[in-house]
Amino acid sequence: MAKQTKDTEVPINGIDEEPLFGGEAGQEGDAPVEEAEAGETQKMDLSQEELEVLCRENVCPNCEREQEAAQMRLRVLADSENLRKRLMRETEEMKKFAAESVLADLLPVLDNLDLALAHTGSLDGACKNFVVGVDMTRKIFLDTLKGHGLELVETTRGTEFNPEFHDAVGTAQDQELADNTVTQMVQAGYVLKGRLLRPAKVMVNKLS
Repeated sequence: MAKQTKDTEVPINGIDEEPLFGGEAGQEGDAPVEEAEAGETQKMDLSQEELEVLCRENVCPNCEREQEAAQMRLRVLADSENLRKRLMRETEEMKKFAAESVLADLLPVLDNLDLALAHTGSLDGACKNFVVGVDMTRKIFLDTLKGHGLELVETTRGTEFNPEFHDAVGTAQDQELADNTVTQMVQAGYVLKGRLLRPAKVMVNKLS
């Protein structure tokens, strides 16, 4: 029988050995790794603006600090709106009562005219024209002040005493009038645009 030569070597297990590294098989195996790395690089390649958008959409809604900041912003907006409304009210109030001090200084003029007219009963006929002139002056002056919002506190004999508009300077006993009513007005009171400028000084009837 003839001997086998060295040229006819039989591979182990009948399978041809493949190179461990290199070759086509090795190149095909490396392709998925390179594609994965490229994908990761592409995912991380985001601008700062895009990252902020992603953060606001996914992280901020559940972030306690973001919720606290939102509540703080709402409180600041509410405080700003309240301050704006308060300043508007104060400005309107200041405009409305800007002439209050001036009108208050003019009230003694009206008081003197009223006092002059209150003592005309004993004057003779020759002074009637003078009295009429004083009365006309008082009416014109009062009408001018009414144009600025000044109103006379209506106080007549028998009017019920109202501490919001009346200042009691004394008491009297008049059986013809009901208890706690005005018997006499000592000094007129005035209201400026609904706000008391000066109370009317009156005598109050007390039967008991």
